[in-house]
Amino acid sequence: MSPDFVIGFAKGAIELTLELALPILLVSLVVGVVVSVLQAATQIQEQTLSFIPKIVSIFVAFIVTFPWLLEKITTYTTEVFVNIPNYIR
Repeated sequence: MSPDFVIGFAKGAIELTLELALPILLVSLVVGVVVSVLQAATQIQEQTLSFIPKIVSIFVAFIVTFPWLLEKITTYTTEVFVNIPNYIR
């Protein structure tokens, strides 16, 4: 294996990881900002008020995006396993 191949392989894995994490992280970011704005507007500074909506939104986002996440991971894993003989050469 050449260094260029290893770098390309690692780059593909990192890109897939970011692509899979992005929807859930964006949902968490949006919910966190909205809850923070509401807390600032109402002057309620309870820590659990920001924690529970984020957890629920992350759970819902994971359930909604799970089929897509599973398809992407399965496709990538299948591609890696099928190409193992090519990687060895």
